Amino acid sequence: METFSAWLTIFVVSLIAVITPGPDFMLTLRSSLVYSRQAGIYTAIGVGAGNLIHATYSLIGIGAVISKSILLFNALKWLGAAYLIYIGIKSLTTKRVVASAKIAEPKRQIQPWVAFRIGLLGNLLNPKATLFFLALFTQIVRPSTPMLIQAAYGLTVAVLALTWFSIVAVVISQQTLKNRILSFSHWLERLTGAALVALGFRLAVAEATE
Repeated sequence: METFSAWLTIFVVSLIAVITPGPDFMLTLRSSLVYSRQAGIYTAIGVGAGNLIHATYSLIGIGAVISKSILLFNALKWLGAAYLIYIGIKSLTTKRVVASAKIAEPKRQIQPWVAFRIGLLGNLLNPKATLFFLALFTQIVRPSTPMLIQAAYGLTVAVLALTWFSIVAVVISQQTLKNRILSFSHWLERLTGAALVALGFRLAVAEATE
């Protein structure tokens, strides 16, 4: 019963964190709108994989080392900020794509592994994710907690992220919806880019204690 209560706590807290708009949401949204549903889903898979990696190193204690090392934490913070700003600038400089009557959407392609990498790096290079997992698991996991149970906790967070962002990708890439926003999709991409740049700068100036 105690194990179920701990798992439920992780589920609820993680669900709230996942559905709160942030870098992961913006990156998935961008991939789905700019490229395709498949690209959005692969980005979501990357986010899920990133969460699984965060959970793994937090459970084995590396997260505590990162959070207490000013050098490591700041390096991660600046890398994450630079990555978000880079993706954001790419969106801000996008050019309008004019679709003909026979073309339903812009012909912009991206390899699955590239879309996956966008989600993975965006998630891994976010130091706030490190602090989130560290704070969550240090409150829940005890030395006596079986490794299998710890793995279940980590998988719960990763699966939640994968499920939610896959839903985002599927919904936003619905053809009817994409057709409606096609005429101003370049402006929407620029808005997404501006949000990513803002998130990048916010991450860059954020204190570790936030």
